[in-house]
Amino acid sequence: MRPADPRAVERIDRLLPQTQCTQCGYPRCLDYATAIAAGDADINQCPPGADITIAALAAETGRPVKPLNPANGVEEPKELAWIDEAACIGCKLCIKACPVDCIIGAGKLMHTVIANECTGCKLCVPVCPTDCIHLVPAPPPGPGEKPSRWPAFSSDQVEKARRRTTLKLARETAAEKRRQEDRREQQRAALQAEIRAVLARKRGARGKPARPGTTTKPEQP
Repeated sequence: MRPADPRAVERIDRLLPQTQCTQCGYPRCLDYATAIAAGDADINQCPPGADITIAALAAETGRPVKPLNPANGVEEPKELAWIDEAACIGCKLCIKACPVDCIIGAGKLMHTVIANECTGCKLCVPVCPTDCIHLVPAPPPGPGEKPSRWPAFSSDQVEKARRRTTLKLARETAAEKRRQEDRREQQRAALQAEIRAVLARKRGARGKPARPGTTTKPEQP
């Protein structure tokens, strides 16, 4: 595996629609871009981008154009997640699953989807325990929105999805680092408590009177 050129990764990432759907086999579009740049992934693994993305990636990488790999899925019209708020129990599982933070709500309170920021990744659907998340057809970008290379997405939607994914990843990475530090601190505290307990037992044993029938060795002059 050769290291990926960061500049090539950035160029390739901008040729992906930023749905963060994982259909390419990677957890984020940026990870797929990194794999392409490193030569570890093919250019035909993005169903949301489909032929448009494949052609752009072929031009960028110099690889031949090829059909979308059916193992990664098929091209489908863009859909948006919609939450039946009456059936929502506020479990927050969809909020955790959403890669672009377009679902808002609080624990045990109803959640809702910010429609214009939903990429249609569908990752929230399978985690919902009450099946209250449904997919509905996405409207095309409005006439005042700057188009992207993908007709179903405006340029602003693509860039916002990229930014929100980066921010969520940074937040999750920082939270995991804090959790690891807390675990290490708990382990250190537990170890110190155990050491103190052992020392206390030893001090207690030295202070006890000798049992009948036992002798102590006299100190050497």
